[in-house]
Amino acid sequence: MRPLGTIEQLEKRRQEALELVRKGKSSEEIANKFDVTERRVRRWRQERKHRKGKSKPALGRTAYLTKEQVKQLEQELLRGAYAQGYSEDYWTLDRIAHLIWDLFETRCTPSGVWRLLDRMNWSCQKVQRQAIQRNDEAIANWKRYTWPRIKKVAGAERNAGININR
Repeated sequence: MRPLGTIEQLEKRRQEALELVRKGKSSEEIANKFDVTERRVRRWRQERKHRKGKSKPALGRTAYLTKEQVKQLEQELLRGAYAQGYSEDYWTLDRIAHLIWDLFETRCTPSGVWRLLDRMNWSCQKVQRQAIQRNDEAIANWKRYTWPRIKKVAGAERNAGININR
């Protein structure tokens, strides 16, 4: 597994370890200090002696959007879907992909949008639909008075051994 940190941070760690090697510290001491294996320290020593003119490999694909663009996207998402011309105020992956295209002319698949939202610490939330004629007082009344009565009757029949499915 790749250790945590940017390329620059990892390189700085390696250089600090090599400085301790130059000062005569043992591989075991260096490995314990930097939380790496002794084999890793020996490899760093060997690479220092036999430097190759190799370029540093890129670690993964570069992001489609810069940090500034991600911040701008978040601001637009916070404004809501109404502000972008949608008739209902919720975001779907396709709508966000269209927004990214409109703002930055960058194409994103729904799975790419999903990963982007995950990096932004946004979660998936399903719209809860409620009937227009919903009466919260009637629902509360039913839960408080009617449901316990129904529950008691069903429980009594079950305990008495009555089979209501005959």
